Amino acid sequence: MFLTISTTGTPERPATDLGFLLHKHPERAQAFSTSHGTAHVFYPEASAEQCTAALLLEVDPIALVRKGKGKGRGGAPDAALAQYVNDRPYAASSLLSVAMSTVFKSALSGACKAMPERAAAPMELRIEVPALPARGGAELVRKLFGPLGWTRVEAEAVPLDEKFPEWGDSRYVRLVLEGELRLADALRQLYVLLPVLDDAKHYWVAPDEVDKLLRAGEGWLAEHPEHKLITSRYLSRRWGLTRQAMERLELVRLAEADDLDVESIDNAVDEGSDTEERPVPLAVLRRDTILAALTAAGAARVLDLGCGQGQLVQALLKDPRFTEIVGVDVSMRALTIASRRLKLDRMGERQAARVTLRQGSLTYTDKTLKGYDAAVLSEVIEHLDLERLPALEFAVFASARPRTVLVTTPNVEYNVRWETLPAGHTRHGDHRFEWTRAEFRAWADAVVGRHGYHVEFVPVGPDDPEVGPPTQMAVFTIARTDAPETATTTATTDETEKEANAA
Repeated sequence: MFLTISTTGTPERPATDLGFLLHKHPERAQAFSTSHGTAHVFYPEASAEQCTAALLLEVDPIALVRKGKGKGRGGAPDAALAQYVNDRPYAASSLLSVAMSTVFKSALSGACKAMPERAAAPMELRIEVPALPARGGAELVRKLFGPLGWTRVEAEAVPLDEKFPEWGDSRYVRLVLEGELRLADALRQLYVLLPVLDDAKHYWVAPDEVDKLLRAGEGWLAEHPEHKLITSRYLSRRWGLTRQAMERLELVRLAEADDLDVESIDNAVDEGSDTEERPVPLAVLRRDTILAALTAAGAARVLDLGCGQGQLVQALLKDPRFTEIVGVDVSMRALTIASRRLKLDRMGERQAARVTLRQGSLTYTDKTLKGYDAAVLSEVIEHLDLERLPALEFAVFASARPRTVLVTTPNVEYNVRWETLPAGHTRHGDHRFEWTRAEFRAWADAVVGRHGYHVEFVPVGPDDPEVGPPTQMAVFTIARTDAPETATTTATTDETEKEANAA
């Protein structure tokens, strides 16, 4: 992967001053060892009128697998199909950002003892990145770099194959930035926005990443129109860290508006005197309710069907009563995020033996899911088209047939209590339907009649006397011990399975 930084100059202020600011001599090619390869710095041209510094990162694919997320259960999304064959050696990503922070550490801080005035002043810059992965396309590239003072932001889409233009464009762009900025500011922007556009990091995002983001974003991130997207992606959508970063950015904005220090605002509230009770998020209430129901059922081996990003799996792992936990989801992207959340690549063997993440569709039968104590479908059914529900019902209640099944889904009647939700809209754009309490009960009663379960209904969240709770949960338990199959019942079951899978 490769980037160049160019500037122009005059005999009085030669362009080769760039070498002082980068702390790299234009007459020497230098190599630096990084954790995933070797970074080279050299100057294709260096004169008083024009100077270009190039950073070339040679990635060692084996080191990337051994030291990065490509290792073990925590595979990175770009290494999902093959650990050793991916775009990481060629496309600008968090690997290049880390190399920049290693090779241009002083330049990123704006320090230059030889030319402090030059380092503090804007200069004509041209930065080029030949291959930049951009999840969001060229338009997102312009949205991110456009507000940062560049006079030219060119993001040219790279075609999948120039010989076959009908195949369309790849997710890569050729980036060219031109403008008059401080070199330190330009480098900090690249340090943050390269992994943001790639939307994937090669290392685990720890809490100290918030400090790194705010240091690199000082002076530009707080007021950026896309600061929420930048913060979320940079922190790999770890919502706790994102929330922490957003709160600190808000303090920066308030301090700048009132011309005060951030510390003076942050200390203005006595935390010991803050007695206001904050409402518990609905997602937390839902997990607590599910955990209580599983505990009451005496479940030890649990299926989380439609596990998403692994929040419930994480909560189950904290309780030793749950000895085996299987998370199933159709989305490999979601499973990758769940793997990161659970830190599977760092987990001890005993803990790792308790959890499995698997890709699978909930509308198809899977014999390996039979024999579990309980299955959870938390906020899952509303994401399916109604005509697909019979297939899911058969796969769970007839084929897998756990002793207990927990199903949660939004109560559409409660939507009138959400002030920010327009009338007639669902809570999420991907919801195919949202049921009233009566509709949910009718579906659950039909399931009971077809598959020999009992059902009880449990409110999740505040139970409004007029519109009910925000989330409704059905607790299904097997009503009787299954009788041995006869030839007739076996034939009927086979026909039902064919009909369900055909649906």
